[in-house]
Amino acid sequence: MYATVRRYEGVTDPEEAALVVKQTFLPIVSDIPGFVAYYWVDAGGGVMLSTTIFRTKAGADESNRRAASVVRERLASLLPNPPQITQGEVVVNS
Repeated sequence: MYATVRRYEGVTDPEEAALVVKQTFLPIVSDIPGFVAYYWVDAGGGVMLSTTIFRTKAGADESNRRAASVVRERLASLLPNPPQITQGEVVVNS
């Protein structure tokens, strides 16, 4: 399995961002082959995190491409700064 964590800073409206992510991005990412789970976290202070889990690296890579597209097209005003992206193989899970 592969996990991707995206950290967004400077989020202008966390509630609206969550709504747009739920309505727009979640259906897109969950349709990628190998999708396991997606989490959107409000860390406070204008910081939001997403965590995506896929069975394959190809799925994780595709989710990053699609996330970038959705942010550009639908979330640019809410997520004005590029995310910090960390991706890797899951080596321990429960």
